[in-house]
Amino acid sequence: MSAWSTFIASPWGAALAIAAMALITFLCRISGVLLMSRLRITPRIERGLRALPGSIILATILPTALDSGWPALTALGAAVAVMATTRIDVLGLAAGLGTLAVIRALL
Repeated sequence: MSAWSTFIASPWGAALAIAAMALITFLCRISGVLLMSRLRITPRIERGLRALPGSIILATILPTALDSGWPALTALGAAVAVMATTRIDVLGLAAGLGTLAVIRALL
């Protein structure tokens, strides 16, 4: 076993990995700030940035909902409808979870 392998397998190797991940995370975040400070925000870009959180959530949840079948899709539809009408995320979450709980209780 080489000295490098021994170092990586030691607690210092784990600390080095954590420090490297923290540095990379910081660089990713600061690069976004630097890029956006040099970019002119047009109305089109602003609309896109406002839609981004919902798009990310939907892209994360939709594949799981599609695999879970119609109860999950119905609950997702209820959550989206409530969030679209009230603009309150917690109510949308409650509506989606409540809908899914009722459907599963009835099946």
